[in-house]
Amino acid sequence: MGWKRKVSGGLLAVVGFMLSPLSWWNDLVINLPLAIGFGWIVSLFYKPAFEASVVVGYWLTNVLGFVLLHKGAEKISSDKQKRYSRSDFIKDVSVSLVYTGVIVALFKFGILKPIKSYFEQK
Repeated sequence: MGWKRKVSGGLLAVVGFMLSPLSWWNDLVINLPLAIGFGWIVSLFYKPAFEASVVVGYWLTNVLGFVLLHKGAEKISSDKQKRYSRSDFIKDVSVSLVYTGVIVALFKFGILKPIKSYFEQK
Protein backbone atom coordinates (compact mmCIF):
# COMPACT_ATOMS: atom_id res chain seq x y z
CA MET A 1 0.00 0.00 0.00
CA GLY A 2 2.90 2.37 0.71
CA TRP A 3 4.27 2.14 -2.82
CA LYS A 4 1.05 3.60 -4.27
CA ARG A 5 1.38 6.60 -1.98
CA LYS A 6 5.01 7.05 -2.98
CA VAL A 7 4.25 6.76 -6.71
CA SER A 8 1.34 9.21 -6.53
CA GLY A 9 3.44 11.54 -4.39
CA GLY A 10 6.29 11.26 -6.89
CA LEU A 11 3.98 12.14 -9.78
CA LEU A 12 2.62 15.15 -7.88
CA ALA A 13 6.17 16.27 -7.08
CA VAL A 14 7.30 15.95 -10.72
CA VAL A 15 4.32 17.93 -12.03
CA GLY A 16 4.86 20.48 -9.26
CA PHE A 17 8.55 20.80 -10.12
CA MET A 18 7.71 21.25 -13.79
CA LEU A 19 5.35 24.11 -12.92
CA SER A 20 7.53 25.69 -10.24
CA PRO A 21 10.23 28.23 -11.09
CA LEU A 22 12.96 26.23 -9.32
CA SER A 23 15.11 25.95 -12.41
CA TRP A 24 15.39 28.43 -15.24
CA TRP A 25 14.51 25.97 -18.02
CA ASN A 26 11.25 24.88 -16.36
CA ASP A 27 10.19 28.47 -16.18
CA LEU A 28 11.28 29.25 -19.72
CA VAL A 29 9.91 26.08 -21.34
CA ILE A 30 6.71 25.49 -19.34
CA ASN A 31 5.44 28.37 -17.18
CA LEU A 32 6.04 31.25 -19.54
CA PRO A 33 4.44 29.53 -22.58
CA LEU A 34 1.43 28.54 -20.46
CA ALA A 35 1.10 32.10 -19.17
CA ILE A 36 1.50 33.63 -22.64
CA GLY A 37 -1.05 31.18 -24.03
CA PHE A 38 -3.43 32.19 -21.27
CA GLY A 39 -2.77 35.86 -22.11
CA TRP A 40 -3.37 35.26 -25.81
CA ILE A 41 -6.70 33.58 -25.09
CA VAL A 42 -7.81 36.42 -22.83
CA SER A 43 -6.58 39.04 -25.32
CA LEU A 44 -8.73 37.52 -28.06
CA PHE A 45 -11.71 38.76 -26.05
CA TYR A 46 -10.17 41.92 -24.58
CA LYS A 47 -6.80 42.94 -26.02
CA PRO A 48 -5.82 45.44 -23.27
CA ALA A 49 -5.95 42.60 -20.71
CA PHE A 50 -3.01 40.74 -22.29
CA GLU A 51 -0.29 41.91 -19.90
CA ALA A 52 -2.35 41.46 -16.77
CA SER A 53 -3.58 38.03 -17.82
CA VAL A 54 -0.04 36.81 -18.59
CA VAL A 55 1.09 37.97 -15.17
CA VAL A 56 -1.88 36.27 -13.50
CA GLY A 57 -1.39 33.08 -15.54
CA TYR A 58 2.32 33.00 -14.78
CA TRP A 59 1.74 33.60 -11.11
CA LEU A 60 -0.90 30.87 -10.93
CA THR A 61 1.39 28.28 -12.58
CA ASN A 62 4.16 29.11 -10.09
CA VAL A 63 1.94 28.88 -7.03
CA LEU A 64 0.30 25.68 -8.30
CA GLY A 65 3.75 24.23 -8.95
CA PHE A 66 4.97 24.97 -5.44
CA VAL A 67 1.80 23.58 -3.86
CA LEU A 68 1.97 20.35 -5.90
CA LEU A 69 5.69 19.95 -5.22
CA HIS A 70 5.14 20.42 -1.51
CA LYS A 71 2.20 18.00 -1.40
CA GLY A 72 4.07 15.38 -3.44
CA ALA A 73 7.16 15.57 -1.26
CA GLU A 74 5.03 15.21 1.85
CA LYS A 75 3.27 12.19 0.40
CA ILE A 76 6.58 10.52 -0.42
CA SER A 77 8.33 11.27 2.85
CA SER A 78 5.72 10.46 5.48
CA ASP A 79 3.01 7.96 6.21
CA LYS A 80 0.80 10.67 7.67
CA GLN A 81 -0.80 13.47 5.68
CA LYS A 82 0.61 16.78 6.90
CA ARG A 83 -1.39 19.96 6.34
CA TYR A 84 -0.14 22.58 3.95
CA SER A 85 0.51 25.39 6.43
CA ARG A 86 -0.11 29.09 6.11
CA SER A 87 3.63 29.79 6.30
CA ASP A 88 4.24 27.31 3.44
CA PHE A 89 1.67 29.15 1.34
CA ILE A 90 3.14 32.58 2.18
CA LYS A 91 6.62 31.39 1.21
CA ASP A 92 5.35 29.97 -2.09
CA VAL A 93 3.45 33.17 -2.91
CA SER A 94 6.49 35.34 -2.07
CA VAL A 95 8.80 33.44 -4.41
CA SER A 96 6.18 33.60 -7.14
CA LEU A 97 5.85 37.36 -6.76
CA VAL A 98 9.60 37.81 -7.33
CA TYR A 99 9.40 35.83 -10.56
CA THR A 100 6.32 37.77 -11.56
CA GLY A 101 8.37 40.96 -11.31
CA VAL A 102 10.68 39.56 -13.99
CA ILE A 103 7.70 38.94 -16.28
CA VAL A 104 6.45 42.52 -15.76
CA ALA A 105 9.92 43.78 -16.74
CA LEU A 106 9.71 41.72 -19.97
CA PHE A 107 6.47 43.58 -20.79
CA LYS A 108 7.99 46.96 -20.08
CA PHE A 109 10.89 46.26 -22.46
CA GLY A 110 8.46 45.12 -25.18
CA ILE A 111 9.72 41.54 -25.31
CA LEU A 112 6.32 40.05 -24.46
CA LYS A 113 3.19 41.31 -26.24
CA PRO A 114 -0.09 40.00 -27.71
CA ILE A 115 0.41 37.51 -30.54
CA LYS A 116 -1.18 39.76 -33.17
CA SER A 117 1.32 42.51 -32.30
CA TYR A 118 4.23 40.35 -33.48
CA PHE A 119 2.77 40.27 -37.00
CA GLU A 120 1.42 43.82 -37.34
CA GLN A 121 3.32 46.19 -39.56
CA LYS A 122 4.05 49.59 -38.13
